[in-house]
Amino acid sequence: MSDFQNARESLGARLRELRTEAGLAGKELAESLGWQRSKVSRLENGRQTATTDDLQAWAQATGVPLAAADLVRQLSAMETHYRSWKRVLAAGHRAVQDTHAVQERGARVVHLFECGIVPGIFQTPEYARAVLSDVSDQHGSPADVEDGVRARMRRQEALYERSYQVHALMWEAALYVVRCPDLADTVAQLDRLTVLAGLDTVNLGIIPLGVRMPVAPKHGFWIMDGCLVVADTWNAELSLDSADDIALYRGTWETLQKHAVFGHGANRLIARARARLSNPEHL
Repeated sequence: MSDFQNARESLGARLRELRTEAGLAGKELAESLGWQRSKVSRLENGRQTATTDDLQAWAQATGVPLAAADLVRQLSAMETHYRSWKRVLAAGHRAVQDTHAVQERGARVVHLFECGIVPGIFQTPEYARAVLSDVSDQHGSPADVEDGVRARMRRQEALYERSYQVHALMWEAALYVVRCPDLADTVAQLDRLTVLAGLDTVNLGIIPLGVRMPVAPKHGFWIMDGCLVVADTWNAELSLDSADDIALYRGTWETLQKHAVFGHGANRLIARARARLSNPEHL
């Protein structure tokens, strides 16, 4: 069971405790709140994540309004580690990009791995625009794409600071994932990748297709200064800071690094992808 699910069940147990101490049956509480009885059950059993409004209403209905603050703090601590994209993106793309910029600027050394996309900190405006537009469509988030693109471009300023270092790994397959409506923009993105790989602050490795992979390239992740892991899944962004999680992801990154090529080898793979994408009939 995940830490997030454990935390959700712990919060549910506290909600159940408040209800039983108030002498209310689940049906009675649901009726007083105007909810379906099933919602009370889902919240108490950790099958649904409460909102702040849910917790405040629950505390009020059980006669312990002062408990709301503790419940909200418990929820906030839980969401620090697991934040659904739907919630994260509710404030728009710019807010998400600004948050990532703060994390990246606060770190001096970043280790990252991406298996199906060019990392955001390396993206061209056209590539970023296509990605953020797709994300808005997928999650129904505010379509402040242009603000998000500008904020994502500002994140790249860190690459020109001498004290900053990015150790990036990409699976070769990511070079062939076409995110832009115009194929020429994807080709331009590969050109940009080659330029950034030449910076003193960037160490880029490509893991070739066809090599023996001791771990599956399941999802991308970033390790900030060896003390925080940020990992993306389809539905959520995970922020992991336990010693065990950090050690696992750092070990995974080091395992992947052993199978990557750097320098001229990485440039050859990028050039090969560029040539094939420039001539789609050869794909």
